[in-house]
Amino acid sequence: MAYATAEDFARYCAGQSVDADTLTALLEQASDQIDAACFGRIRRACIERLTAHQQECIQKAVCLHTAWLAAYGEALESPLASYGINGVSMAFDNTRTIQQGGVTMGRQVYSLLLQSGLAHRGIW
Repeated sequence: MAYATAEDFARYCAGQSVDADTLTALLEQASDQIDAACFGRIRRACIERLTAHQQECIQKAVCLHTAWLAAYGEALESPLASYGINGVSMAFDNTRTIQQGGVTMGRQVYSLLLQSGLAHRGIW
């Protein structure tokens, strides 16, 4: 079950376009990854039981992470640590990304998860 809808994506990621079939799959994948970054707390607590603020943070995080996956998903899934051809190489800026729960995400997404109170490493 995705924690955000296509309408949420249009609201939070205005100007970014992803075709409908891909968007549905990416929203599902982003929701699973956001839950993993929150140590399974969203699914365990049931999103409907979270506060309105927490739900909004999660929805926005899922939408932003969906846009991230649409742009960088293939590169993120690659087992390569670095890649170069004819002197041109690609690497992710570690100051703009963070990894938690096996999920690489943008710092803005992680900030939203921290605001929700679900991503801290302590006991919940």
